[in-house]
Amino acid sequence: MSSLDYRSAGVDLDAGERAVDLIREAVRSTYGAEVLAGIGAFGGLYDAQALRAADDAILVASIDGVGTKTLLAERAGDFEGLGRDIVNHCVNDILVQGARPLFFLDYFAASRLAPEQVAEIVRGVAAACREVGAALLGGETAEMPDVYRAASFDLVGAVVGVVRRSRIIDGARIEPGDILIGLPSSGLHTNGYSLARKVFADWDLDATPLGFERTLRRALLEPHRCYLAQVDIWRNAGLDIKGLAHITGGGIPGNLPRILPERAAARLEWGAWPVPAIFGLIRRVGQITGEEMFRVFNMGLGMVAVFPADQADAALSAVSEAHRVGEIVPRISQDEVVKIA
Repeated sequence: MSSLDYRSAGVDLDAGERAVDLIREAVRSTYGAEVLAGIGAFGGLYDAQALRAADDAILVASIDGVGTKTLLAERAGDFEGLGRDIVNHCVNDILVQGARPLFFLDYFAASRLAPEQVAEIVRGVAAACREVGAALLGGETAEMPDVYRAASFDLVGAVVGVVRRSRIIDGARIEPGDILIGLPSSGLHTNGYSLARKVFADWDLDATPLGFERTLRRALLEPHRCYLAQVDIWRNAGLDIKGLAHITGGGIPGNLPRILPERAAARLEWGAWPVPAIFGLIRRVGQITGEEMFRVFNMGLGMVAVFPADQADAALSAVSEAHRVGEIVPRISQDEVVKIA
């Protein structure tokens, strides 16, 4: 019997080391003085001294993945935006509770590691972390043949942030008469790709559909937007953000109710915000019902904020891309918490 080694079993240790070498500088570029140990350590060390400045500091954590968008990126050979996708998604998830990110961890697993591919994705993670002021404190790359099919991979991230207890946003004060302000999405973000991939299974991703200004590939792979800057503008203006909903899997009907108290329902006005052309194309090609589109996709809204009625104009003026998309009304039925008409 011939001698076996790890490479013959499907795991290339040299590729793993090469991937780490390629991402080392990008990861270190996210470090501030608060990072005491990062890449290369068994665990990242982050100085919590900054938390002591506030005696009511609360840590907020979230974890998510980019889902089957990885399969579309694999098909297109375009991995540039995936790193931004995972960071921005996770940061938005803690932002809705008022938190700012402190540090981020990523996890990349594949059937076989391609160091240059890993580096391209992690450089995107590091760039997004720098933009939001978060340290890329650690991560993991795993080569697992037989767990993943050939050439496939998964990308997951976790974020830890902080918010003062007195500034937590939880939706508890939302009441009828409040106004819904929406922030536009850049496209699908990181949700609905299992359906979108099926719709465009036979399409040329590098073709430019009629009425589009860019290729189908670019429209589908446009990175998930982060809304930290816009929310900061509202907070710095002293506006009362009563609630924030990140519109991800489940769309508006599945996410907006998560912040509404029992007494409140939401009524949105269809046509009050711009909808990227990619959603109309998906619906036409797939012959998908409007109800299903709203259950699967964000339909052009990446974040929805709730403000008192007397602050709505100020909120719209402060963030020029924001749109008034609806209002909070009394909840009459548990079956209709969100209505889009």
